[in-house]
Amino acid sequence: QVQLVESGGGLVQAGGSLTLSCAASGRTFGENVMGWFHQALGKDREVVAAIERSGGTDYTDSVKGRFTISRDIAKKMMSLQMNSLTSDDTAVYYCAKTPSTAFFATRDYVMSQKSYDTWGQGTQVTVSS
Repeated sequence: QVQLVESGGGLVQAGGSLTLSCAASGRTFGENVMGWFHQALGKDREVVAAIERSGGTDYTDSVKGRFTISRDIAKKMMSLQMNSLTSDDTAVYYCAKTPSTAFFATRDYVMSQKSYDTWGQGTQVTVSS
């Protein structure tokens, strides 16, 4: 069974950058579609970015061009580089995995919360304006 632990959250000024990390323990980390979510206070949790087994990536429109998802399979680590942060990015960020080991996955699948079955505990990101 895979366990996920996020780190790297904190307080940053608007326009600044932050890198989140997700450490995985257990097997099959490299074979699964993985994603980053965020949940702002009073709002639903939503997908921010996802990475397929092929290495292909998908992003929600609000972060395209600003956020970059990546992973190091050998180190069992996944990262989210966040640039040009705004107050709208303030949220708890979670990493998550799907049960899918498909080499390619559709955008509809990777960008749906229902596709994910394992979550980390979350890390708070606060952007001050």
